[in-house]
Amino acid sequence: MIYGQSPHSKDLRKGRYSQHNQTYLATTVTYQRQRVFADFCLGRIVVQALRHQHQQGNVHSLAFVLMPDHLHWLFTLQNDNTLAEVMKHVKGSSSYLIQKNRRECGAIHLHQSLWQEGYHDRALRKEEDLQQIARYIVANPLRAGLVDKIGDYPLWDAVWL
Repeated sequence: MIYGQSPHSKDLRKGRYSQHNQTYLATTVTYQRQRVFADFCLGRIVVQALRHQHQQGNVHSLAFVLMPDHLHWLFTLQNDNTLAEVMKHVKGSSSYLIQKNRRECGAIHLHQSLWQEGYHDRALRKEEDLQQIARYIVANPLRAGLVDKIGDYPLWDAVWL
């Protein structure tokens, strides 16, 4: 077993299939649920990684919310990219830049990884209401009691709002 890897993490990948123009809801969690993104500047690094995937045409980003210890992202795969490639890029580039930022700021203890291995994904059906799902995603900070109004939470976006 690799250090820090759950013995069942490979089970998350069983049956995973990426389909072009398919909309997915992906969720990924920080290593040991560290509240890394309570730091707005570090959270913006992840937001830029998401936007980069959209700008490169790898995904059509529909909605996301970056909570202090996890990310929910609703997007449609584009240009024959796989779900694994997109998530690997987002997690890898954000991890690299955040670790670099921590070193430059003199962080004494750097954890082995920013993100837990793997992620949860769900392919959405055509009949599902994407706007309703997006509203549910961006309302996470309200349900968690982090803010009283979603407009007060800085790390979210949705194409409809």
